Amino acid sequence: MLLRPYFTLVIIMQKLGLNHILGQKLSPQQIQFIKLLQIPTAELESRIEEELEINPALEEGREEASPEEETYGDEEYQPDDENLSEREEEVNVEDYLKQDDGGYKMQGDGGGDDDDRESPIVEPVTLHDLLIQQLGYFRMDERKELVARQLIGSIDEDGYVRRELSQIVNDLAFSQNVETSIEEVEAILLRIQEFDPAGIGARNLQECLLLQLERKHDDYDTVNHALSIVQDNFDEFTKKHYDKIQKKLDISDEEMKAAIHMITRLNPKPGGSSSGDLKAQYIIPDFILINNNGKLELTLNSRNAPELKISRSYVEMFDTYDKGSKQDKKLKEAVTFVKQKLDAAKWFIDAIRQRQQTLLRTMDAIVRFQYDFFLEGDEAKLKPMILKDIATDVGMDISTISRVANSKTVQTEFGIYPLKYFFSEGIATDSGEDASSREVKHILKELIDKEEKKKPLSDEKLEKLLNDKGYNIARRTVAKYREQLNIPVARLRKEI
Repeated sequence: MLLRPYFTLVIIMQKLGLNHILGQKLSPQQIQFIKLLQIPTAELESRIEEELEINPALEEGREEASPEEETYGDEEYQPDDENLSEREEEVNVEDYLKQDDGGYKMQGDGGGDDDDRESPIVEPVTLHDLLIQQLGYFRMDERKELVARQLIGSIDEDGYVRRELSQIVNDLAFSQNVETSIEEVEAILLRIQEFDPAGIGARNLQECLLLQLERKHDDYDTVNHALSIVQDNFDEFTKKHYDKIQKKLDISDEEMKAAIHMITRLNPKPGGSSSGDLKAQYIIPDFILINNNGKLELTLNSRNAPELKISRSYVEMFDTYDKGSKQDKKLKEAVTFVKQKLDAAKWFIDAIRQRQQTLLRTMDAIVRFQYDFFLEGDEAKLKPMILKDIATDVGMDISTISRVANSKTVQTEFGIYPLKYFFSEGIATDSGEDASSREVKHILKELIDKEEKKKPLSDEKLEKLLNDKGYNIARRTVAKYREQLNIPVARLRKEI
């Protein structure tokens, strides 16, 4: 039987319809509040100045009447959008502001012991500026100076030139229209490597250490031994195979120890933390916490509470325009413009007030949670605390607490601390309670500080010691905490 192919025509009908999707969309005022909430005190003043410049309806000074008494025309004034008190509702703001909440693994460093309310950390000059300044001391023609500037611009923040010299040659050809060679670029780089700080412009760690050793003249024999180690035995040095190096160089234990001591005191990052666009920065605490005879008193830095008011002249202007002819198109446009400025001023003032309330409520909850620490400053008194704990206490969204914690600081009698310093995950103990991961890290660091440096403790041994102290912690967690403390593995901590 002959089989014949056949085709079936299938017609798919597409249906058009309307679907109702329930979602939340942030108003411009909510976005403004969120942005104001996450900026630190040091940036708040500039943000207020910016708003004062663009909105003539906003003025500095104490309000003559409360916002509830403020009226425009014959009606009580209300902003067009929802009330600011609703801004504490749980809303998803991640579409507008991408920021890692940090969550359960936030880390922070404690402050120093400066008692001033404004503790300046000033970087008066950038690394790039310092190198350009030193370039002026060398007599170079215009062409070579262009090459030198290109090289300086290629230096990373930590002081290294990691870009291949052949690529820099190409950069000069395309961007500066300068024809040069790898040999010439390298010759100029060698001149830059004579600049301060010592080790600047190195292409790798070995060259960085050699550049610094070549400038030392205090101990000729030790310098020579150190140079030999870095120049000819660098691989063994990085692996801490000191016995092999000592045998190869045929030097005594004391000579070996002196050379290693000299090398390990060199700076592996001569550029430090400088960057091309670093400006002077000041740490201004957002909160002040005082221990008044055993009673903790929390106050908000006065810079967070600026005196702002709505311009009386703009209110009167609106009142005059609003009573004018409704048919006049230009007058109607003027009324709309003035109303918009008044609304924006009222919204901004309310957002500042809401910011103050949110900051104080959040910090008050943190103080109550970590009360024992704030009384004594003992790190061991820190309790495990996550964002959800504070969010539940104050009845706010976790993202709101995260924005406060990630950018704010508090001044205590023991120094200035970032708020994220007080958040940590919990570790189970034999007693059935949870210990702060920060407490465990503190004990871990003490164990490593007290270890015998000729036989440093491995992660397995550290795990056992912590378990003996009652902390139920796994080896991989020990390794994670050690890395977070920037402590190398046992093999690299070994000393002779």
